[in-house]
Amino acid sequence: APQPTLTFAPLGMRLTHAASYVGVSTGKFNGWVKDGRMPKPFKVDGIVLWDRNDIDIAFSELRDEDNQYDGVDLEFTKLLEEI
Repeated sequence: APQPTLTFAPLGMRLTHAASYVGVSTGKFNGWVKDGRMPKPFKVDGIVLWDRNDIDIAFSELRDEDNQYDGVDLEFTKLLEEI
């Protein structure tokens, strides 16, 4: 069955919601899970879920890495010019 559109972030999230929560595609999110930057899921009654609180912590740790972006997002700037 299709997932309903949510107006809040549930504590337990399936893959599509977990990826959307951090603003990336499911493929990118899976890559981050595989390389350890995002938490691994767990199963409840056969349903694969990610804990929102674990995602929050992992996402904060991404920011703590030496990866601050000081440049200009050229694609975003180009989109703004088209509006």
